[in-house]
Amino acid sequence: MIDDLDLGFDEQDRGEKGRHRRGAVRRRQGKSGGGRGKTLLALALALILLGGIGGGAFYGFDRVQNYFVTPDYDGSGTGEVTVEIKQGALLADMADALVAADVVKSTKAFIEAAEENSRSKNIQPGTYKLRKQMSGDAAVTAMLDLKNRIVNGITIPEGLTAKTVYKRLSEKTDIPVKDFEAAAKDPEALGVPDWWFKRSDGKKVTPSIEGFLFPDTYEIPPKATAETVLKLMVNNFLTVTSNMQYAEKVQQERGGITPYEALIVASLAQAEAGNKADLGKVARVAYNRVYGEFPCNCLEMDVTVNYYFELTGQKTKASKDMTAAELDNPKNPYNRKLRGLVPSPINNPGKEALEGALAPPPGKWLYFVAISKDGRSAFADTYAEHQRNEQKAREAGII
Repeated sequence: MIDDLDLGFDEQDRGEKGRHRRGAVRRRQGKSGGGRGKTLLALALALILLGGIGGGAFYGFDRVQNYFVTPDYDGSGTGEVTVEIKQGALLADMADALVAADVVKSTKAFIEAAEENSRSKNIQPGTYKLRKQMSGDAAVTAMLDLKNRIVNGITIPEGLTAKTVYKRLSEKTDIPVKDFEAAAKDPEALGVPDWWFKRSDGKKVTPSIEGFLFPDTYEIPPKATAETVLKLMVNNFLTVTSNMQYAEKVQQERGGITPYEALIVASLAQAEAGNKADLGKVARVAYNRVYGEFPCNCLEMDVTVNYYFELTGQKTKASKDMTAAELDNPKNPYNRKLRGLVPSPINNPGKEALEGALAPPPGKWLYFVAISKDGRSAFADTYAEHQRNEQKAREAGII
């Protein structure tokens, strides 16, 4: 149990007052003319007061104007500047980035313009080519124009191992694989909190990035390094699991295992399930085998053997092509006969696999086999029932 650990979720909180969530901003009621009319009236009254005090008091005009009128540039700006909008940025975060680059004069100018533009929820994270000293309206319009977005995206699908992720990232970015491997040696430096690397079964954990490279479509920033790309993926993992309350719910609902152990189960489900509908059921089988009445309390899943093959530079194999010595190699720390869970996740699972490991459906299943070409599996409580399912799979030409 890790009840006494600081889960560090405060930094993930997106509910602070005064922040504007993209796609969920409040729209002004009616036209803006009424509000601006009141602003102008207040400004006029202030000027009259200042005039009554004397000509010398006009030094305060700019301060009064800034109080009542939103500081904003006019027009579409000049020159060119590149601005990065980070994943998960709120309107206020976008405004801060634009002010820092002198694209808009004030955060208020951008936020008000975005609130008045019904399409502002479509502004995406990424890198934009903009101009300096644009009006808030012009900045919003420019960010909604796809030609101003520098597109350098890559999609990482669910279930890839870290080694495969490095190869794909390298092909997209021309950053050498060895740079990703070097950066990945210290997961905590990439943002993974140390409390993630805890187990309840007493087994030692060697921190690994495996499992924390969240599958998604990423916008690779200009001049990216291996560290910045992997940090982007880790941060996405932390955001997704925080929004799911993954760590808290695992501790409350999964009988004493740690979030890391649930992450391992999610990776097993991602590797073994033939379709998304079976992710939770496969997770349940893993839990039942390791913590239930399965004779060896081992996983007996060939995917762990293949993971070891990949880690050690060997070719992966279909289960039918694995020898008995390969299946039960005592020197393999991912041996399918190993009691308990394997040392680490065996791939990088997606959100649905995480959900399956977090809240698997109830069942006493200990076995499963694919029985249809769409990947659907049949689940069984007993080996005799499993053998009947295997016969169905043979008749269907699946195995």
